[in-house]
Amino acid sequence: MYFPILRGRQFELLALRECVNQNLLSNQVIPVLEPVKVSTTFTKTVDAFCNAGKSIAIIRNPQVGSWLKDWQKKSNAAIRDQIKDQLNRPHVISSFYVTSALDECIDFADKNGIPIEALLLLCSNPDSINYYEEIIGDSIPLYNLIPDKSDFRRRIRPNRVICEDHFPKQMRNIDYSEIKTEFFSSDHLYYIDDGYKGFSDYSVVGEEYNETGFAPYAVAIHIVYFDKKKILRIAHFVSDSNDDISDPARKFAEAVEKLVEWNKSMKLHTAGIREFEAAYRSQTYPGLGVVKKFSIMHHLELMSKYLDARRTTHAA
Repeated sequence: MYFPILRGRQFELLALRECVNQNLLSNQVIPVLEPVKVSTTFTKTVDAFCNAGKSIAIIRNPQVGSWLKDWQKKSNAAIRDQIKDQLNRPHVISSFYVTSALDECIDFADKNGIPIEALLLLCSNPDSINYYEEIIGDSIPLYNLIPDKSDFRRRIRPNRVICEDHFPKQMRNIDYSEIKTEFFSSDHLYYIDDGYKGFSDYSVVGEEYNETGFAPYAVAIHIVYFDKKKILRIAHFVSDSNDDISDPARKFAEAVEKLVEWNKSMKLHTAGIREFEAAYRSQTYPGLGVVKKFSIMHHLELMSKYLDARRTTHAA
């Protein structure tokens, strides 16, 4: 099972919705969504999963963004009622970060008819292990997302999912110019042998969260792919005209041309890659948010195909 963690920004949500609407997601892929803003894009995305019968985990105590503040606004009353209904639907897995307020989260879930055994918990801070043990006790959550570190492995054993941020973050996009390709992850190959129910990451976005974007000097496209040993690597395609922030369309054209040329030999066939190729052929600039959307779509479809093929092979 694969649990990609994504924040509920517009283009992450649109990537998820496109994957569902185009039937690109395996049933073995359960996105974990941390909502950061109350919006109709969020509700439409959750509706898409529910209508398709696909599972999605929603974090009920987000740690970043303006979700909790937005939730209290009177102007959001109608959409708040809609979200409350969505969060109680069968295909929505209620999820919580393990914090010092975990007892309040568990009480809230219990009052809403959601037992611990139906929850997905994310425990990433070593100090949070104590809260987990005190509140959860002998109960067994549906999934426990934890880092692959000894303290977590020793003390949180049932239904655990390895959770790591594999995106190789650089300070600036231009810093990827000298890194054509690099290691991304091999968790998908070994998670079962290592005693995990699944694996989790932050896709090609990374765990770091910034409230606002900025105009970059360089445009970088990040594409994951399998090498001959089925290890995941990530390739970076960076623009050349990077002296200032002007003409992002030109920068994108330079980066996407490199991607298209590279893929002539790699032969990656996903909806995300086809979107990049279509933009290259039409010489259109979709915007940086859409570039991120295409890369996420590619990653999720690639992992879906891998997991479905692996299941078929093991079943044969």
